[in-house]
Amino acid sequence: MARIGSDIKHDASFQKNSDHHRGLIEALRKKGAVVKLGGGKEAIERHRKKGKLFARERLEKLIDPGTSFLEVGLFAAYGMYEEYGGAPSSGTIFGIGKIHGRDVVIVANDATVKAGAWFPITCKKNLRAQEIAIENRLPIVYLVDSAGVFLPLQAEIFPDKEHFGRAFRNNAIMSSIGITQIAAIMGPCVAGGAYLPIMSDEAMIVEKTGSVFLAGSHLVKAAIGEEIDNEALGGAGVHCEISGVTDHKMKDDDECLKKIRSILAKHGHTPRVQFDRTSSKPPLLRPHEIDGIIPVDRAKPYDMYQVLSRILDDSELDEYKADFGKTVITGYARIDGWAVGIVANQRAVVKTARGEMQVGGVIYGDSADKAARFIMNCNQKLIPLVFLQDVTGFMVGSRAEQGGILRSGAKMVNAVANSVVPKFTIIVGNSYGAGNYAMCGKAYDPRFIFAWPSAQIAVMGGKQASETLLSIKVQAMERGGEHISKEKQAKLLKETQDRYEVELDPLFAAARLWVDGIIEPVETRAHISRGIEMAASNPDIPRFNPGVIQT
Repeated sequence: MARIGSDIKHDASFQKNSDHHRGLIEALRKKGAVVKLGGGKEAIERHRKKGKLFARERLEKLIDPGTSFLEVGLFAAYGMYEEYGGAPSSGTIFGIGKIHGRDVVIVANDATVKAGAWFPITCKKNLRAQEIAIENRLPIVYLVDSAGVFLPLQAEIFPDKEHFGRAFRNNAIMSSIGITQIAAIMGPCVAGGAYLPIMSDEAMIVEKTGSVFLAGSHLVKAAIGEEIDNEALGGAGVHCEISGVTDHKMKDDDECLKKIRSILAKHGHTPRVQFDRTSSKPPLLRPHEIDGIIPVDRAKPYDMYQVLSRILDDSELDEYKADFGKTVITGYARIDGWAVGIVANQRAVVKTARGEMQVGGVIYGDSADKAARFIMNCNQKLIPLVFLQDVTGFMVGSRAEQGGILRSGAKMVNAVANSVVPKFTIIVGNSYGAGNYAMCGKAYDPRFIFAWPSAQIAVMGGKQASETLLSIKVQAMERGGEHISKEKQAKLLKETQDRYEVELDPLFAAARLWVDGIIEPVETRAHISRGIEMAASNPDIPRFNPGVIQT
């Protein structure tokens, strides 16, 4: 294993980069703190007065004391649904926590946000939670406190394949493959939403605050004229003593959470994948220096080895084809003791054996060929893959086309798509076009995909996209007989750039769950380690089939 990276001078350029990225991180922390308040302090107090714990308090009491909760989708719905007053974290909190030392997926409705109603992105978030449970064969706990579908947007959440009904289909599939599902009805659970806890393997309900029914008292009166209150219609007494729909009657939230912990404490243990792990060693170089390495100017090159040396154990990398295809770095390493295969975009300008200069961040044909072969090797050796993206796309132009860039790119995409070992993706900087796909973007099923605050995800960079969009707009206006002055073109370009910049912000991606979250660079090691530990819970790794890859 070769040591990589070197000490860096904390000069004016380093300090400028560091200050910029620290500013992004601080702004993100402040926004995250607001999101974690859900519907706000007053709404939380009203919620508590009903005898309930706030959703985040429930999570804290459910997981093992002193352990961390790996939250996914904190910024889901950020900046969305503003016409309805917004939906912080989409009204649902989910992530992975330890219960008696076991990783468990936990989904909790936040009733301080529109009574825990499901928005379209809430549905996507719940399906992502179930996907993580299925991929990693983890138990899942639902803390239900929801008014059901947000009716003004029902057309966007109800009938399609990836809509509300898919969650219940997943309930059935998960039970059939042996994934334990426990549901706690801690508030209202209405209409179609009632199926989620009842299709779970075990359900409990809290007295006086929990209720479950296909139609509430108001709708029952309107439909059949029967006058009845919600407790008599579908409260804990009804469903634990008469209907038998629920399995356990709990006096309050605290007792309910203790019951869940008690049940999971007795859960049997299944075989695990033996991914290789040794004792963890910190990087030799300081991880917090990453903030000063990545330039403020995203077009400016930098050395990805300097970033890797602040993530990898002992700052060591056993590089694969070090002198070939240099715009993609591949090699074997360890992160928190786990053996991993690294696939990272090199952002420095590199020189080939023929003396040609290649632009950093661009995937050339030789780099794609190398990456495809390395991905196959990791699958053969049962080594999880870690992708670090800072990519502007594949090389273009006549020389690249004649050299078969499409064929080489197809090899790499094929290898990523057919890979069976767990994949983890970190978006460091740019994530543009087909480069996003080849470097294991969301469409290629990474177990986790996280972005740094410096990330941008789009078809192409802001400057290129804005100029392309402006050109299309100007041509259309001129065909209509309108003369476009240089001043008006400049104004249109500014408007286009401003709109596009909003869409490039990692918060835009996180709001739509294109990424599982935005993390600080210093958290990268911990998130990858936790992800591999979770992935080891699923021993059913199929045999790798390289598809149509020609080597």
